[in-house]
Amino acid sequence: MRHDVHDRATLARSLRSVAWAPLAALLVAGPLSAQDAPATGGTLPRVVVLATGGTIASTYDEEIGALRAALTGDEIVSSVPGLRDIAEVTVEQVANVNSNNMTPAIWLELSRRSGELLARPDVAGIVVTHGTDTLEETAYFLDLTVESEKPIVVVGAQRAPTQFDTDGPRNMLNAVRVVISPEAVGMGTMVVMNGQINAAREVTKTNTLDVETFRTLDFGLLGVADVEAVRFYRRPTRRQTIALPADTELANIAIISEYAGSDGRAIELLLEDGNLDGVVVAGLGLAHVSAPTLEALRRVRAAGIPVVVASRVATGRIVPLYANNIDLLGIGAVQADNLSPWKARVLLMVAMTRTTDTGELRAIFAR
Repeated sequence: MRHDVHDRATLARSLRSVAWAPLAALLVAGPLSAQDAPATGGTLPRVVVLATGGTIASTYDEEIGALRAALTGDEIVSSVPGLRDIAEVTVEQVANVNSNNMTPAIWLELSRRSGELLARPDVAGIVVTHGTDTLEETAYFLDLTVESEKPIVVVGAQRAPTQFDTDGPRNMLNAVRVVISPEAVGMGTMVVMNGQINAAREVTKTNTLDVETFRTLDFGLLGVADVEAVRFYRRPTRRQTIALPADTELANIAIISEYAGSDGRAIELLLEDGNLDGVVVAGLGLAHVSAPTLEALRRVRAAGIPVVVASRVATGRIVPLYANNIDLLGIGAVQADNLSPWKARVLLMVAMTRTTDTGELRAIFAR
């Protein structure tokens, strides 16, 4: 029998009764900690969910033979056992896309709306539902641009709601538990999946399919959301906030990857095209580039376009140890510290709303 993906009411009921039912007991079993329990007088903390799609909202579409974002944020929330026992949850649908189609325009909307909501005294925090492909980029953008001590958690799933072992309900419940935890105040934007709490600046996706995919490789977790309580064990100390003007337009930043034999032609073509505001290089080792790439970047800098050099290596920071590093600094390139190329791009986009001065950009990336 064909599965009608357009019958949302039937699908939501089936998710509650079939796909997610085996997890219900585990999700709500055991005593709540004081921070998970309802407030006195019957008042629950208010959490706003900004839904954007992703696997956590995906169903199997038999017409295309693949998963696609289909469920609304309301359908996700209404299907999580125990969620409404710990918080008053309201939902706003910002987008409904698989995160390979996430855009800076959606980032701006998420940042603007998060700022507005967190300014309200009755809102304890924000949960953003998101696909895992670009989740870490969105999380870092929000961490950089939202001016509030109240927490934001970005959450997704590696298993779709219609799969028997879906991780979405547990992740969603834990995301709300973290947001309403008093210990989460001042922690900025976090990623909560698989019971693990990671800082937006540091976390990265490490596996294409495993549920334990988001990890902080260099420094480890901020804390955990386990079956008993939410606990933090360290704080993210290298956070910074760059407030965006209301009329912000983000720069067009290209990421260029280095490899054995790279010849700089991709950079030359982008420069000739004229639609280039900045370049991030995913360099080799300590952010090294080939001789042809160095010459191409020299021309980019001569045109007044910022260049940031990151590393394609998964861990470690960049220090000017080799002559190639000194050459790059000499043309005015900015080192990305330990940021991945894609997070370096996010920071450069945000920083360029304030400055394109090399010294000022270096100071921002050094924070």
